Amino acid sequence: MATKIEELGGVGVSLHRKEDDRFVRGRGQYLDDIKLPGMLHMEILRSPYAHAGIRSIDTSKAQALPGVVTVITGQDLAAHNLAWMPTLSGDTQAVLATDKVRFQGQEVAAVVAASPYVAKDAVQLIEVDYEPLPPVVDPRKALEPGAPLVRDEKPGQTTNHIYHWEAGDREATERAFQQADRVVALETHYPRCHPAPLECCGCIADVNPATGKATIYMTSQAPHAVRTVFALVTGYPEHQIRIVSPDIGGGFGNKVPVYPGYVVATAASLLLGRPVKWVEDRTGNLISTGYARDFHMKGELALKGDRIVGLRVKVLGDHGAFYADAQPSKFKIGLFHIVSGSYDIPAAFCEADGAYTNKAPGGVAYRCSFRVTEASFLIERLVQTAAYELGMDPAEFRRRNFVRKDQFPYRSAFGWVYDSGDYHRALDLALEKLDYARWRREQEEARGQGRLIGIGLASFTEIVGAGPSHTFDILGLKMFDSAELRVHPTGKAVLKLGTRTQGQGHETTYAQIVASELGIPARDVEVQEGDTDHTPYGLGTYASRSTPTSGAAAAVVARRIREKAKKIAAHLLEVSEDDLEWEPGRFFVRGAPDRFKTIQDVALAAYTNFPQDMEPGLEDVCYYDPPNLTFPFGTYAVVVEVDRGTGQWKPLRVVAVDDCGVRINPMIVDGQIMGGLCEGYGIAAMQLITFDEQGNCIGSNFMDYLLPTAWETPRFELHETVTPSPHHPLGAKGVGESATVGSPAAYVNAVVDALAHAGIRNIDMPLTPDRVRAALEQAGLAE
Repeated sequence: MATKIEELGGVGVSLHRKEDDRFVRGRGQYLDDIKLPGMLHMEILRSPYAHAGIRSIDTSKAQALPGVVTVITGQDLAAHNLAWMPTLSGDTQAVLATDKVRFQGQEVAAVVAASPYVAKDAVQLIEVDYEPLPPVVDPRKALEPGAPLVRDEKPGQTTNHIYHWEAGDREATERAFQQADRVVALETHYPRCHPAPLECCGCIADVNPATGKATIYMTSQAPHAVRTVFALVTGYPEHQIRIVSPDIGGGFGNKVPVYPGYVVATAASLLLGRPVKWVEDRTGNLISTGYARDFHMKGELALKGDRIVGLRVKVLGDHGAFYADAQPSKFKIGLFHIVSGSYDIPAAFCEADGAYTNKAPGGVAYRCSFRVTEASFLIERLVQTAAYELGMDPAEFRRRNFVRKDQFPYRSAFGWVYDSGDYHRALDLALEKLDYARWRREQEEARGQGRLIGIGLASFTEIVGAGPSHTFDILGLKMFDSAELRVHPTGKAVLKLGTRTQGQGHETTYAQIVASELGIPARDVEVQEGDTDHTPYGLGTYASRSTPTSGAAAAVVARRIREKAKKIAAHLLEVSEDDLEWEPGRFFVRGAPDRFKTIQDVALAAYTNFPQDMEPGLEDVCYYDPPNLTFPFGTYAVVVEVDRGTGQWKPLRVVAVDDCGVRINPMIVDGQIMGGLCEGYGIAAMQLITFDEQGNCIGSNFMDYLLPTAWETPRFELHETVTPSPHHPLGAKGVGESATVGSPAAYVNAVVDALAHAGIRNIDMPLTPDRVRAALEQAGLAE
């Protein structure tokens, strides 16, 4: 059987990615490669102020520039009831500002011209008379009495407070803290980050004046949901809207929301009757499209002896000028209440507040499942702190408080039901591969020599696979996903899905699932996504949901087809279905393996020689609504050395143990983990979008907002355990975000561990040399 699966390129085979051939040859088709007859180009004017009233906008000079077709302002859109649009969190967001601007980089006006260069020149000729207003950039100050009001246009909005949200059992948690021997607390800030995909956002809106059909080519991770939102916002008939997502140069959550540029370009095409292209530049992408994180967090652990008996958390989210987080409607801060992590904590309570500030909106699921990264970071930093306070080894403290293998399925104090896990095995493997005991000895010896070595651990539990629909929706759209499979008479197949790859290897991974389920070689399965006219409805690709939802849908639809194929095979072999056995690729008569029909034989018969009472053809569609989420986990171990003179730190070893259930393509899984570890290192070490007191964004280009290159990125050592999900058809859990969720805490724990013997318990990310140097001075360790 193993050889057969290997030949087919089925589940478990490290098949080379189908899509890489066109990518490495430069033959991918990205948005900017698309050129339509008569196409115009759009450029957006952005606000230089974080907070200012708009007295007037003079577009006459821009309008007079040769090549300019039209200039659009918020007042123009207001005439068509398009000045405001809904956000993913049910708030409202200005498409083009009318009354005032609320963050630096906010969209104010747009120029449509014959060329992108003319459009850029014309934008500079628009004269806006601003009245600067005092900004507020700190969410804690935004909630103080008398703070500048960001959303003064909202009826009844008299403060910058957005919501208060609670999860868990407050009373039981208070009792746990009252009965505790010791309480350990930690306050930290998970800074604002940006996904920064290689390709920025953009679209080409093409509204055909003859047919009324609106075809919108768009860098979108969720084309079907976007089409529905477009129809709701504009009132345009949904069946007259076609969203096409071509090849996408990375998404990481940044390409889930609907941005003002999409809406303005579509409105312009509708009004002008010509295609309109908008592609944002890098600065526009960094300062105005969906950021992630920016949470101020305080966590407390109640301890009895060496056991955690209670967890209490307070969170303040900075949501910028418009509350636009990508998350299920039911959860105000996403899935943050997975914050109990890998630990068996009997009582827990979390309360969260959100605040408006004069910053860009965001809250995208940047390679995490709706705030899980922040939650995982907090609990892993807390556990490390507790171990120091108890004088215990951090690994041993984790081991004593983990959810045990025999407790699964495990219901957490916040109500999540973890599907499966073996946290002790993942930790033990990480310690073994790192040679943990030797590094602890070396740490002691190094201190004697005046060197600072730190060892950091993070044992994360993620939560992925949104739906299920009974709990998960976005703007009322239930979360599930889909697959449509058609087997042609010659035995080749086309699989269509509601997701959209941004580089995850969907074309290979999904084909491998069909290969295992039907025995059609993966090379003979074409995977199609990203075109709403030609794929079944789905909620898209983000939050590591592709394999848990669409991968499951692909398996289920293939099994349905296999059931029909079995009937046809029985007809061809003139035996009962009950007399047939299956192995990938063929049905054979039980006890007579030489009497068989291949899946290709059956496919031809489905169109030429099928049973009299059977509908011809071999195709089906599945809308898969998962019964539960999946819970991948793992342990990361990092060793660093800190320079006492400069505050610089360098990773010496990075060991990762991941358990994402059954691995469909181990090579692709490893690639996902390495990418996530790299992003986690960037977040921990260098990435920071910050603001001065006037709300000016510092981090609007790659000179200020740093991404790790191959030069800085450490070497990663990857290992695995495999604990299948009991409810997923393949036992797979999803892995795309695990390393970004788990690794920042491991890096920070390592640096703090290097200074912990001198009393240091926290350094906020990013761990820039100046911040580490300040901690060294505080601890009396600086040279």
